[in-house]
Order: sequence, then structure tokens, then C-alpha cells
Amino acid sequence: MRASHNVRVPAAPPSDDANDRDEALMLRYASGDLGAFDQLYARHELAVWRFVFRSVKVQAVADDLLQDVWFAVARNATRYEVKAKFRTWLFTLAHHRLVDHLRTAKHHTSLDACDDDACTLADTLVADSGFGPLRQLQSREQAAALIAAVEQLPLEQREAFLLQAEGDLSVQEIAEATGVNFETAKSRLRYARASLRQHLKEFV
Repeated sequence: MRASHNVRVPAAPPSDDANDRDEALMLRYASGDLGAFDQLYARHELAVWRFVFRSVKVQAVADDLLQDVWFAVARNATRYEVKAKFRTWLFTLAHHRLVDHLRTAKHHTSLDACDDDACTLADTLVADSGFGPLRQLQSREQAAALIAAVEQLPLEQREAFLLQAEGDLSVQEIAEATGVNFETAKSRLRYARASLRQHLKEFV
């Protein structure tokens, strides 16, 4: 199931057809439609990988965690219920797997040690993040400064920011994914943004 992160082909945007929505696809997969799983994986694999990579900072570990997350999707398929967006459910699984990993990990490698492929993600993080005025950051130097600033955030703030930037989750969805109330999630995002703007004020 592990994907190569050297070459990525953008997935087609989701169709407006109700049968092609994430939740419907997951229900179809739970009923035995393996093609539905492939569609979900193509849509969300990159976002999940980038979310875990920003926290573990090692490509091989991120690949393993990504695989674990999608195995969890498969294991829980028959128990899946449409209580929230599939994307929220998916990133909740990613959050739990990441928490488990960070609790047991003994060593953390600095982002400075990433290989060329991993580091090139810095070039696209800002454009995809929707982070207000930081959309204006274009150069690799500026994007790298953003990643360095994100890495300095406290874990809870960093995770909230990445769930929004990489997962495109709303504040309410972040709260659901991380098991906190709305105000706590909102506060974590507010402090994260304030800290990032302070670190990157020379660029904005």
C-alpha cells in the first residue's frame, strides 16, 4: 500500500455526484467495492502524508504512518458510519496514529535532515495552506522559514495548524479530530497563527 513520494500525480477533484462523495465511497468500500477505496486513497493520500511528515520529519517514518492510517481505514470499514465528513474521520485516525508514534518514539530527526524530495514540499506548503497573508510567500527560502517556524510551535498548536493547512479541516473538524472542544481548537489555531506571523513578519 505504500506510495512513492518521488512523483505525484494530482488527483482529480471530487465529483458533485452524490455517489462519488467521500462518504458514499467509504460506504461502498465497506460493502466490498475495492475501487471505491482506490478513489479515496488517490484523493487524500498526499494530504495525510504531508500532515504526518510535518510532525515526524522523516520521510520513511511518514510513509510507514501513512500506511498504518490506511490500514486503519480498511480495518474500521465495516464499522464506519456517516456521522461527520469522511475527511474528518480520516484525520482523526491519522491524529491517533501520530500520537501513538510520538509517545513511543525515542529519537526525532530534524527537518534539516530531510532529503531533496521531502524538502521540496516547502515550495508548495504556503500556496496550499490558505494561511491568509502568508499565501504571498513564494520563494523556497520563505517557505523553508515557514516550516521552521511551524516546527517551533508547541505540539498541540502545530497539529491544529497542520490539520487546517494540510488537511483543510475547519475549526470544528479539528476539535473533533483531536478530541477537544471548539474553543480549545480555535485558541490553538489563534496562538499558532500569531506565533507564525511573529516569526515571519519580515516576509509579510
